[in-house]
Amino acid sequence: MQGKVILITGGAKRVGAAICRKLHRYGANLVIHYRASLAAAQALQAELNQKRPDSVVLVQADLLDTRLLPDLIDKAAARFGRLDVLINNASSFFPTPLGECTLETWDDLIGSNLQAPLFLSQAAAPYLRQQRGCIVNIVDIHADRPLKNYVIYSAAKGGLASLTRSLALELAPEVRVNGVSPGPILWPEDGELTNEAARQAIIEATLLKRTGEPEDIARTVRFLIAEAPYITGQIIAVDGGRSINL
Repeated sequence: MQGKVILITGGAKRVGAAICRKLHRYGANLVIHYRASLAAAQALQAELNQKRPDSVVLVQADLLDTRLLPDLIDKAAARFGRLDVLINNASSFFPTPLGECTLETWDDLIGSNLQAPLFLSQAAAPYLRQQRGCIVNIVDIHADRPLKNYVIYSAAKGGLASLTRSLALELAPEVRVNGVSPGPILWPEDGELTNEAARQAIIEATLLKRTGEPEDIARTVRFLIAEAPYITGQIIAVDGGRSINL
């Protein structure tokens, strides 16, 4: 991990921030993308640069605008002179029950969860090939087990799972591509699942009878980057066993 340059989308908050802290702790230089979370991004940058000066930079972009994505990759690579890893973490998440789906919600959810990872990966491929680097996509348990009332989100994450395997095929042998599929880690910020009974039902569906921590995802991402040179095209479920107990 020492000296590797890693671009992570949506890295300012929640699971993204935990991934940033973990990789930085092991010596990586980070390019942290954010869309609107400027204050959180600046706070994280200051925290990490205090530990290791000039090791973290920020880039702002709306990932729904695909025209910006090649330039985002070029800027990330130019800042440290290389790009070793792309982590597609940024994600929109909100309900779209059948009958209420619109082109606007489709563009948002498909754009952030599937379209942006594809075009970022395409733009990053030359840099990653040069470094024999890797891509890690943050997928979701609902890629395989759709969530009721989240029709578009579930379809988008299903597409991201397929994209992960497709990219592994396209970019081999120079670049490895894998995914991490979280289960119940942090409760959503969209106002859903605020009911304690609903939360408890989700916890009971895990084999370990508890929620996970952002650190669980961060640890798995680090493993795929630094300790898995013969793993590609795989998606690791980090969900307390929930995916086999639904």
